[in-house]
Amino acid sequence: MKRLHVHVAVDDLAASIKFYSTMFAVEPTVAKDDYAKWMLDNPRVNFAISARGAPAGLNHLGVQVESAEELAEMNARLQKLDAEVVEEMGTACCYAKSDKYWATDPTGIAWETYHTLDSIPVFGVQAAGECCVPDPVAKVSGCIPVKAKAASGCC
Repeated sequence: MKRLHVHVAVDDLAASIKFYSTMFAVEPTVAKDDYAKWMLDNPRVNFAISARGAPAGLNHLGVQVESAEELAEMNARLQKLDAEVVEEMGTACCYAKSDKYWATDPTGIAWETYHTLDSIPVFGVQAAGECCVPDPVAKVSGCIPVKAKAASGCC
């Protein structure tokens, strides 16, 4: 079963946790000094926020899958797009180890499709303000894979 993923960069993590916890009527599933995540079932969404120095606003969207087979199916779909697809296997980001594929939609919004393998005790190997992006892809603010023509937005 797939789950929509939404990641928003915020300026004030504590105020945002209070806001979203009230809105969702539940405390975060994961809460760190710079990150929080709600794994909601109604609606079925993985909603994450982070305060790591990135501009506030939409970070990226995604589809979280529950198996390697579902991830392979999503990759097959992405390969049919007129867009660069970036593969990241066993990557560490957002307090999780995951296999991922990134693509950018025609408006420049980054989408990740991923299968979480395990939780980890650190955000990843990135410094504050950075995110989990492979080097061969054009990046904006050191964060999300985007087509080279895109000029703004990041996590």
